[in-house]
Amino acid sequence: MQKLSKRLDEITKYLVATILLAIPLYPKFPLLRIPGTYVSIRLEDFLLAIALLVLAAQILPELSKFVKDKVNKAIFIFLLVGLISLASAFFVTKTAQVYLGILHWLRRVEYFIPFFLGIIVIRKDRKNLGFFLKVLMVSILIAFFYGFSQRHFNWPIIVTQNEEYAKGVALRYVSGGHINATFAGHYDLATFLILLLPIYLPLLLLVKDIRIKTASLAVLLSGLWLLSFSGSRISAASYLVASTLSLLLIKKYKIIPVMILISILFFGLSSNLTSRYQRLIDVGKEKIEEVNKKLLFETQEGVVLAVEDLESGSLRKKTTVPTPTPIPVFEDRSTSIRFDVEWPRAIRALTKNPLLGTGYSSITLATDNDYLRLLGEVGVLGFLAFFLIFIRIGKLIYDALPLKKRFKGVELAFIAGFTGALPAIFINAMFIDVFEASKFAIIFWLLAGFAVALLQNEKNN
Repeated sequence: MQKLSKRLDEITKYLVATILLAIPLYPKFPLLRIPGTYVSIRLEDFLLAIALLVLAAQILPELSKFVKDKVNKAIFIFLLVGLISLASAFFVTKTAQVYLGILHWLRRVEYFIPFFLGIIVIRKDRKNLGFFLKVLMVSILIAFFYGFSQRHFNWPIIVTQNEEYAKGVALRYVSGGHINATFAGHYDLATFLILLLPIYLPLLLLVKDIRIKTASLAVLLSGLWLLSFSGSRISAASYLVASTLSLLLIKKYKIIPVMILISILFFGLSSNLTSRYQRLIDVGKEKIEEVNKKLLFETQEGVVLAVEDLESGSLRKKTTVPTPTPIPVFEDRSTSIRFDVEWPRAIRALTKNPLLGTGYSSITLATDNDYLRLLGEVGVLGFLAFFLIFIRIGKLIYDALPLKKRFKGVELAFIAGFTGALPAIFINAMFIDVFEASKFAIIFWLLAGFAVALLQNEKNN
């Protein structure tokens, strides 16, 4: 029996390593099309189905302990609220198709499989963390090589940003475009890097092994290049927040200005990123000038009194209105789509059923604001249930502070980096559906499992 258990632990370890390689690196080629949507069943879904079988074999011997865990309970509550929301959408508001809604709910269930697997694999052996961080190094370096080749050697780009592209159509990089590397969109890639780079920055500073230091530096430089050429404005700012927090947590205060300077130099390499920031500034200036002109125009209106209809002796007040000079229209496309289309759609869904929303799949595939998407699809109850998960993870982090007293080396770098990345990811979630993007969500919840296992173990010691 002990030999079988050891064998299962080994399978779990290498299954997790496979997930860390396959999910970020295998492009999102469709395998089976789902009618009524351009989301497809992909090879990653079969990999996670295998992970579910391994997970079941691991948790069955200690099922009662697994179910009683507070973080696990929060996840079960969230999934249950999502299921109740779907029932409401099917039978009350009639805002979601049954098979599509169920598939979307199952996708959320799928995202949490790596979380539970991550907890188990670290609890079995904490030394596994160092192995997994090395595997992730390989993923980032290969993604960099592929992204660099997309830009300079016309390697194919596979994205899922619309129905036609989601069929697996291979695109090519055009000047001024975004680098996606092996991801389905540049935002997904950028958020993935925000999660990982703040881990390798402390690792570079805390670990003495020269090979790990060299590899960490290579990962950081490669990741910064990818982040710059992904062209995501919010992600560049979020990265600075995440890295600053991770350095504060390990008390490397003097490194912060150096990190910011090097990051800005990298961001300056991307004309796409700098032009997008410039565009945002220009739009802001134009909006301010437009408001100023409107106020100036209103205060300079001419007023003329005219005597008319002398028989009645009435006086009529006549206002002369000069014809204003047409103002050129400036807009930022990403911002306009969010403000004019996606966000109002989610708000309308929330007003239909504030408590439970209109169900998964009811507000299409993109809202570009994960908070509004949560509120629109699963209502206030689903929103609160989702953040209960993070409140409980946050409580574990808070109880472990200061981190330097409880962790050291690789573990300290990982916990500090993951903790620093969380607020930055929440910032990105204001403009991107980060927790719905499969490549990011799967890796995020897997790493969250690693963190929870380490934090709970430290709390119990």
